[in-house]
Amino acid sequence: MNVQILKLLAKNARMSNKELAVCTGLSEDEVIAEIEEMTSMGLIRACKAVIDWDKLDDGYISAIVDLKVTPKPGYGFEEVAKKVAKYKEVESVYLLSGVYDLSVIVKCRSFQEVSRFVAKELAVMEGITSTQTQFVMRRYKELDVALDVESTDERGVVSSC
Repeated sequence: MNVQILKLLAKNARMSNKELAVCTGLSEDEVIAEIEEMTSMGLIRACKAVIDWDKLDDGYISAIVDLKVTPKPGYGFEEVAKKVAKYKEVESVYLLSGVYDLSVIVKCRSFQEVSRFVAKELAVMEGITSTQTQFVMRRYKELDVALDVESTDERGVVSSC
């Protein structure tokens, strides 16, 4: 497993195998083999673009919904977390320490859609005892990518390693 490849891909998933080879000192074939192995091991789960939805008129509304959960004997919080994660509106689910047990990132088309989802799906789910919803007003950084900053011209950059 080559952690350097993982770090480079986390920074820019669009790097070609050739660019990765140059940055790591490996051959392209070695890079391909490493990526295939890390994917089969489940280390690489997906390659996604970070979208600044605020720049679109028909973007999404995001909310952070914190849940108090009654853990089920033998399952803990896993059963509820897995049920919650299956909804298309749910972007992420995290187990927390502190006042709330799970934190859920929800993406919908409107405030009303988020409210309906929380009230009709999450709040009534077995094992969930209370919810707290906070709407995201503005994003400044997401997945290590700064949003809403002036673009810079990187054509002069020779290497992205």
